Amino acid sequence: MDESSLQALLARVQQHLGSGGHVDSDARTQLGTVLRDIEGGAVRPAAPRLESLAVKFEASHPALAETLREVIDALGKAGI
Repeated sequence: MDESSLQALLARVQQHLGSGGHVDSDARTQLGTVLRDIEGGAVRPAAPRLESLAVKFEASHPALAETLREVIDALGKAGI
C-alpha cells in the first residue's frame, strides 16, 4: 500500500466528518482514536474497529461507511 494513498483515504474520512453531517460524539471519538492508531502505525487492531464503525454509519452516513471500507480494503491489500 502506498503511504500517500492511505493518507488520501484518511483525509477523505476527515472530510466526511467535517462536512456537517451529524456524527454522535461517541462515534466521533472512536473514529478519531482509530485514525490516530493507523497514523501511528498500529493498524492491525484498527481494522475490526473500522468495520464496526462502518456498520454503524451504514444507514446514516453511507459515504463515510464506504470510505472506511476502502481504508480496510487498502490495509488488507497491504497484508495488514
